[in-house]
Amino acid sequence: MSVRVVDIFYETAGELRYGIAMKLTDEKIGGINLIRSYAAGEVRIGETVIHSSCLVKTYQLITDWRPQTVAEISVADMDAVLALKPEVVVIGSGPRQQFPAPEILGAVLSRGVGCEVMDTGAACRTYNILASEGRTVVAALLLRNSD
Repeated sequence: MSVRVVDIFYETAGELRYGIAMKLTDEKIGGINLIRSYAAGEVRIGETVIHSSCLVKTYQLITDWRPQTVAEISVADMDAVLALKPEVVVIGSGPRQQFPAPEILGAVLSRGVGCEVMDTGAACRTYNILASEGRTVVAALLLRNSD
């Protein structure tokens, strides 16, 4: 994703006006894992459709991450995430935002790694933006509803 500031001229009520606008461009970066779509219980990464919790990094995809709900996340599960050496972790908690236990977040933050928790749709969008910017990000996506 790139942002470009452009000068614009337009006419209003017979007067020529000047302004500045931002143009957002989605740049396709070849070879990296970008999330193409998300629906309840499934995520599409490139051409791969996944129906269980997964870890997504720009050049790595783990399709069998153990926890299926936020309540099931353990410190050992987060160790698997941290083994991917991210600078930031984006946790997609399912169809609505739910926070894991404080010790889970503490396990990530205590290692100097940023951690954001949001619903899975927002996590997919956030991951794509960060990955497109070249950031070292891991999306930990939970696809099963814990309700």
